[in-house]
Amino acid sequence: MERKKPEIDVVNEILEDCILAYPVSSFIISLYKQYLQRGSLSKKQLQGLHGKASKIEGLAPGKLATLEALILRMPTRIKSVVPQGGGRPVFERDEAAGELISSILAKYPEHKRALFLRTKYENNEVLNASELADLKRFARALGIGV
Repeated sequence: MERKKPEIDVVNEILEDCILAYPVSSFIISLYKQYLQRGSLSKKQLQGLHGKASKIEGLAPGKLATLEALILRMPTRIKSVVPQGGGRPVFERDEAAGELISSILAKYPEHKRALFLRTKYENNEVLNASELADLKRFARALGIGV
């Protein structure tokens, strides 16, 4: 979509009016520099600019309305909220698997697969179905109650 008058830049005009009204404001000066470098401002920056510009007497209300329209048109970025755990930990260890691992290692302390699964268990990683089946198979083969 083409603009009818591409030379009209409302944000730049508002920034220049704010610089005249607040010549020592580091916020307005930094916004102006960033706008010249990047050619745009973020939604929060535009909201801050609108707050400063709305305090200026004699600023055309049409410019403020245009700035509001630009702000409303921009997407709002919302950070997701951390879900409430309800007092329950996110990860719960499978105690039966831990007992199987310790009983296998009590009988055969050098069992490589059991050592690997113990490391995985101690690092709070979930043991998948095939690993649990391996543990049960080892326990049955060693005569440990399953």
